[in-house]
Amino acid sequence: MSQTKSNKNLVAIVTMCFIFAMISFVTNMAAPFGVIWGNQFPWARTTGNLMNFAAYLFMGIPAGKMLMTVGYKKTTLIALATGFVGICIQYLSSFSFLGGLAIYVYLLGAFVCGFCVCMLNTVVNPSLNSLGGGGNRGNQLIQTGGTLNSLTGTLTPMLIGALIGTVSANTSMADVTPLLFIAMGVFALAFIIISFVDIPEPAKERKNVKYEHSAWNFRHFVLGAVAIFFYVGIEIGIPMYVNFYLADASEKGAGILVNGAAIGGAIAAVYWLMMLVGRFSSTLISGKVSTRAQMTCVSSVAIVLVLAAIFSPKSITVSMPGYSVADGIAMFQVPLNCLFLVLCGLCTSIMWGAIFNLAVEGLGKYTEAASGIFMTLVVGGGVMPYIQDFLAKGLGYMNSYWLVVAMLAYLLYYAVIGSKNVNKDIPVD
Repeated sequence: MSQTKSNKNLVAIVTMCFIFAMISFVTNMAAPFGVIWGNQFPWARTTGNLMNFAAYLFMGIPAGKMLMTVGYKKTTLIALATGFVGICIQYLSSFSFLGGLAIYVYLLGAFVCGFCVCMLNTVVNPSLNSLGGGGNRGNQLIQTGGTLNSLTGTLTPMLIGALIGTVSANTSMADVTPLLFIAMGVFALAFIIISFVDIPEPAKERKNVKYEHSAWNFRHFVLGAVAIFFYVGIEIGIPMYVNFYLADASEKGAGILVNGAAIGGAIAAVYWLMMLVGRFSSTLISGKVSTRAQMTCVSSVAIVLVLAAIFSPKSITVSMPGYSVADGIAMFQVPLNCLFLVLCGLCTSIMWGAIFNLAVEGLGKYTEAASGIFMTLVVGGGVMPYIQDFLAKGLGYMNSYWLVVAMLAYLLYYAVIGSKNVNKDIPVD
């Protein structure tokens, strides 16, 4: 009997990890798509990303309630169907007959895809944490799923950069339709597979349990929700503005005149590759090293790296891998500050899983509702990069990273002090 349960858990873990990969695939299309739309509509450079994350604000709490009412599996299937529709809408924006309306069709598609990834995130995080029994083991499984998440995050900007090459006045969504077709196929296949997979339903087991309190009564959860708001802004903002910086051929940017967009996409991909390495490393040590210790370490190192990037002159360059239409993958000279920023991927890699793990520790029956609230605050991934864009336009790309430093300082505070559960007297069974 225990062997059967173990096999079912393994299937569920593999399924959740696959969903984790899909989340990054959909989310990371926003930045390179922003390069395309920003060339035609300067105001739209980060708006697709903002729409994607704005959906979390509207869908987070309803998604948590869906877990409690229809369960994990049905919520996942609804999310996948929603994602398929969102990609189809984005594909429609590639048709030239739409004219100036195309950008608004794209933004609608990005918003619908945001509903999808919000629901998927609401499912996958508590599911993996629960399958691992919470604590360090729960964090270990979330980091395992995060490894695949980073793999797709690495490949997505690189693939789009290869498709669009150098952005010009003629570059449009029509140049990346192959990727959209792949996305449609992945969503359809995932829907079919998950229809036949058994997923644990911890919320259904607590259907008749009374809820005397709420997740808001736990201080460490509330502070953790704020931490995730800032974290997603950090995770998205760092590679996004590296991408924009390298794609900008003007004096304000890196000044790369040939294939700047492709090189920017490739360097951004290195950031996600670093996240993959970091998450994989975390899966190896999370059983022995506490989540709080890991979070404290990476927050401190990330602050140092971002400060190094801010103060490094653009004139100092380093050789990093990039993509050239003529030469394929090759080494290109880019400013040293880009290296410091992409190395931050090693630090940000474990933060999502660590914050979630620390925030829901000891919540018991309030976990599903907490997951929904948690996902609502993921809207920070749209809000904070949007604010950073204003800073970048006014103060320059590197000076905009002072906002990232401030957010990292809060994460360090949460790791050291804010994550401690001071409400252990509240019954959670």
